[in-house]
Amino acid sequence: MNEVLIGEVLRPHGVGGELKVYPITTDPERFSKLREVALRKGKIDQCFKVVSARVQRDQVLLSLEGIESVEQAEKFRGWEVRIDRSEVPPLEEGWYYFELEGMKVYEGDTFLGILTQVLETGANDVYVVKGSKGELCIPALKSVVKQVDVKAQRMDVLLPAGLLED
Repeated sequence: MNEVLIGEVLRPHGVGGELKVYPITTDPERFSKLREVALRKGKIDQCFKVVSARVQRDQVLLSLEGIESVEQAEKFRGWEVRIDRSEVPPLEEGWYYFELEGMKVYEGDTFLGILTQVLETGANDVYVVKGSKGELCIPALKSVVKQVDVKAQRMDVLLPAGLLED
């Protein structure tokens, strides 16, 4: 399964096996449309059918088939909630962070490295790129990021003066 992280199990909720989940998404309502999720901790992965999901304040209460008691739910505290990539709704414009991570970054014909992380700074995002010259922090600005090809996993940039020292 090509999975995308959408939340983290915080703790059991109630006595019927419901899980309280911290959503890692801008649209927690999307949980109510899910048919299946994977819970993962380290290398352990378990798939479950979704019985129900409801948003409560800034968290999601998730009921999964086969988790029917507080004791069963407690075993999944701290586990990641993931969905198959095909379940992620397409964006009208732009891209998801998970689509950028792993992308090859170039300035002209020069390979700068692999985009390993997206940092949210408030003013603009910053792309962390690791390559042969170490780690670069590239501002996610239209003047810097010239092209993003998600399918080809390639980003073309024009670095600001002084960002890449030889």
